[in-house]
Amino acid sequence: MLEILEYDFIQNALLAGLLISIAAGIIGSLVVVNKITFLTGGIAHSSYGGIGIAIYLGLPVLFGATVFALITAVIIAILTLNNRNRADAIIGMMWAFGMAIGIIFVDLTPGYNVDLMSYLFGSIIAVSSDDIIYMTVLDVFIVLIVMFFYKEILAVSYDSEFAKLRGINTKFFYTLILVLASLCVVAAIKAVGLILVIALLTIPTYLAEAFSNKLSQMMIISSIFASIFTLSGLVISYLYDISSGASIIISAVVILTLVKLIKRK
Repeated sequence: MLEILEYDFIQNALLAGLLISIAAGIIGSLVVVNKITFLTGGIAHSSYGGIGIAIYLGLPVLFGATVFALITAVIIAILTLNNRNRADAIIGMMWAFGMAIGIIFVDLTPGYNVDLMSYLFGSIIAVSSDDIIYMTVLDVFIVLIVMFFYKEILAVSYDSEFAKLRGINTKFFYTLILVLASLCVVAAIKAVGLILVIALLTIPTYLAEAFSNKLSQMMIISSIFASIFTLSGLVISYLYDISSGASIIISAVVILTLVKLIKRK
């Protein structure tokens, strides 16, 4: 079993899995606590537009997805800040628009031969060295921002009205959380794909809630669970030659079920 570690693509996959897990644990905790899972799902799927545009223009796919996801996050934040009751309609519109843009630009790409399935469902074994560098930069940025603004993010996440009374710019930090979520989504594309990314953000946090009583603890424990899910899914994917993204999520659901059954007993 250990001989697979000799391969460069396995080493890249393992490193990518750990990097993604750190981001997923931190941002997943914020997504769950702020109850913005659906908003994050909209950002994830709309970022497909950035993938299509990047393919058409010959740009790095993750770069295109990042720019489009960031723009989408800001637009969704602006539109939902004063229209929370219509947030589902706004997100649905952005979701469909992004997917449509991506499909159109892919269709317009001459000599197109990129496997889009790897972006929809993930292919962590196909991660390149450039992807590793990109994920590392995103991880460092996410960690630094959360550390620097931790108190403000904590206040906004648990009691936005109280935070507003204390003079905290709740609109800015609400937008910031969505922006960080969009970056995490992009980082996780290679691992589990756009379709399954929300599961990687929410399942580890759902488990971490049972073992933590502070947001910082939840982030750390969630990152550990995400690492376990990602690495075990990677092993299953390699052994049985099946999709890495689906393997990671199946592993997460199975472990979640076992832990909940054990805790109940």
